[in-house]
Amino acid sequence: MSTLAPPAVAASFQTFLAFDFGLKRTGVATGNRLTRTSTPQGSIAAEGDARFAAIELKIREWQPDALVVGIPYHPDGASHENTARTLKFARQLRGRFGLQVFEVDERYSTTEALAQGAPDADAASACIILEQFLRSLP
Repeated sequence: MSTLAPPAVAASFQTFLAFDFGLKRTGVATGNRLTRTSTPQGSIAAEGDARFAAIELKIREWQPDALVVGIPYHPDGASHENTARTLKFARQLRGRFGLQVFEVDERYSTTEALAQGAPDADAASACIILEQFLRSLP
């Protein structure tokens, strides 16, 4: 359902860390290109610099080749307040960690995670975002 074009991703990019950004919590998932699957890694319940410190620990632990961020839009594809916040978050990730960051349309990912009965909807949503991204790769 994405309106974004599939990303041009170098074949050397094999492992990814994905984020479902939220003001209070940010869901995290890991995944890889080979299996095109993801695994939830919990949520970061922190804001500002504490959020980025926790993300830095995840990056050190998983050593991803690139990052993926779900960008929220209204159902009709229009941007809203959280769209701008999440795009800023993606820019901050690029600047702080020097990794390529891919942006994925994440409409309905949290709704899908909740419908699946996920115990941590934010981490499950990050999985959905990452698997959508992985399916778009050649």
